[in-house]
Amino acid sequence: MSSHIERTMAELATGNYTRPNPKLVNLSNLTAAETKLFAQTWTGIEVKLRRQIIEQLVELTEDNVELNFDSIFQYCLTDRDAVVRSKAIEGLWECEDVSLVSPLIERLNQDISPEVQMVAVTALGNFALLAEFNKIRSRYAAMVAQALLAAVGDQTRAVAVRCRALEAVAVLSWPEVKDAIEQAYHGDNRELRASAIYAMGRNGDPAWLPILIPELTSADATMRGEAATACGELGEEEATPYLAQLIDDPDANVALAAIEALGKVGGAEAKKRLQQLLAEPEETIKQAAREALAELETTEDPFSFRMGNP
Repeated sequence: MSSHIERTMAELATGNYTRPNPKLVNLSNLTAAETKLFAQTWTGIEVKLRRQIIEQLVELTEDNVELNFDSIFQYCLTDRDAVVRSKAIEGLWECEDVSLVSPLIERLNQDISPEVQMVAVTALGNFALLAEFNKIRSRYAAMVAQALLAAVGDQTRAVAVRCRALEAVAVLSWPEVKDAIEQAYHGDNRELRASAIYAMGRNGDPAWLPILIPELTSADATMRGEAATACGELGEEEATPYLAQLIDDPDANVALAAIEALGKVGGAEAKKRLQQLLAEPEETIKQAAREALAELETTEDPFSFRMGNP
């Protein structure tokens, strides 16, 4: 066992911790024996310090892809503190190991914290995306889909968890997923209806357009904004004239969503309308139009970012 790891854990056990702590890199790629030592030390560290440590470990993995704290994050999935559990799941978001599927489903189904459940849903959504592209075995795909769909339909759960579950599972082009989206859309809960509209975009099926286009004129600004975002994800030029009308929406967020969507949909009409916005006096609108045009041009020419062509 590395003496660096032993010294790092001994230092953490004393509670003398300053952030950022460069010594935490010593905890990367722990062996089974080293993870056991970590676990023995971790249980004696006060909760405030455990939160600080796990937060920094997550930050370190975001800054340096060569660092790997997965064994620590997996151990912390059952930490007695909900914040630590949430951060541990966040730390595993880039991990595509299907051995995580069952522990994540366990967090979704058994954790008492809605916040932890929502983070688990997001992580399971990454596996749903892998399933859609046939990058994980069918049995794991089924486990993920069933867990997320069950969460959507569970009326005893926090609505926010059900919404995130619907949005996460939406990437699957399964009939059961489409049924769940449609059922949520036609339900009575406003938050779930908004998530259903967003999910239609993630689902990627142009068959949702007959629902989305009328929603662009909804009396509810949230619905208009979600519909604009969804139309952008679908990328169908049929929506362009309706999105163009939303640029003058009284709700600034809706207008910005419409501009961003035009950049994703593309086409001559969208490009013309976005170019016109560059003459607008409102800097927020002009900046959104610039970004949308950049998105549009990248789609038209994937190599437009090459040197000499800003």
